[in-house]
Amino acid sequence: MADTQYYEGLGRRKEATARVRLHTGSTGGKFTVNDKPMTDYFSREVDQVMLNKPLDVTGTKGRFDITVKVNGGGVTGQADAVKLAIARALLKADPEYRRKLREGGLLTRDARAKERKKPGLKRARKAPQYTKR
Repeated sequence: MADTQYYEGLGRRKEATARVRLHTGSTGGKFTVNDKPMTDYFSREVDQVMLNKPLDVTGTKGRFDITVKVNGGGVTGQADAVKLAIARALLKADPEYRRKLREGGLLTRDARAKERKKPGLKRARKAPQYTKR
């Protein structure tokens, strides 16, 4: 890209971490994830819609070329991490988007993670079956 200016955002969800760069001087809104087109990396339409939500809310679809580096976790966790990273990068691009992104619930990190296994239990909460006799 000729224009080297970009806005960066970091997003996390469960074990997934995503680093996003929104490049100005767009060539039609190219969206690449780990050097693959977004539609190839995230094949489920639900995940694709989730990734585009921050762009739809702010009306910036096609204005930036987006490059993403994401690792760790599963597919949905990665998609959620990318969504948060895009929202944070958009905030750096224009602080006026804060209200729209906040109303869309896009700036809140989802802190839910897997609960650890406890001693004496089979899983985090499942106890061995009780027998009276």
